[in-house]
Amino acid sequence: MTSAWTRPALFWAEAVPAAGEVVLDGPEGRHAADVRRVRPGEVVLLGDGAGTRARAEVTDVARGRVVTRVLERRSEPAPALRIVLAQALVKGDRGELAVELATEAGVDAVLPWRAERCVARWDDGPRGEKALARWRATAREAAKQARRARLPEVAPPVTTRDLAARGDAVLLLEATAEHSLATVPLPDEGDLVLVVGPEGGVTDDERAQLVDAGAREVRMGRDVLRTSTAAAVALGALGARTARWG
Repeated sequence: MTSAWTRPALFWAEAVPAAGEVVLDGPEGRHAADVRRVRPGEVVLLGDGAGTRARAEVTDVARGRVVTRVLERRSEPAPALRIVLAQALVKGDRGELAVELATEAGVDAVLPWRAERCVARWDDGPRGEKALARWRATAREAAKQARRARLPEVAPPVTTRDLAARGDAVLLLEATAEHSLATVPLPDEGDLVLVVGPEGGVTDDERAQLVDAGAREVRMGRDVLRTSTAAAVALGALGARTARWG
């Protein structure tokens, strides 16, 4: 990918036309005009979060509002193999860090997982909704920082039973697993669910539910990674082993 599609700042737009004018207002307009301080003549990237981006020239700037003119548009197809992260809920900002790093590493979707040993508890109410909103906002900002064409979906929380019922290929990260992520067979297409447990680890019952449903336990090296960084490291390995980095 050329620098023309990686260096300019990216801003989200409701729609990215093939030509014509696109106005950034609201939060994106304020970010572009008041934080990034873009200027007329500058080239920026516009993205719809669904695979389409455009190079656009800034033609006018006002407080909280930027007008651009589309120069070139590209659409990126969805990957044949999608990586879905089932991330155990984490107390404090470590959960948001996990989402941020995974998004920058290319994850396609995130499933907040209510694992048994999670210290954090997302209730089915305002507190849970607020926590989910923070994860979604983190993914949105991280995708923008990484100049991504596609914004990863952050779904509502799931249980272990939900994960076991998905029917997808599932890899459970486990430090004591016999098989390595470097050698385990991988599918070429469809959804690959990467399960990252909480700091206290996955319980025997959870492991049994997932393995009985077809999940494979895999390890990454000799060291134990924090739950906030494990997914990003695994995504790097999967990118190198599959066509996702092609």
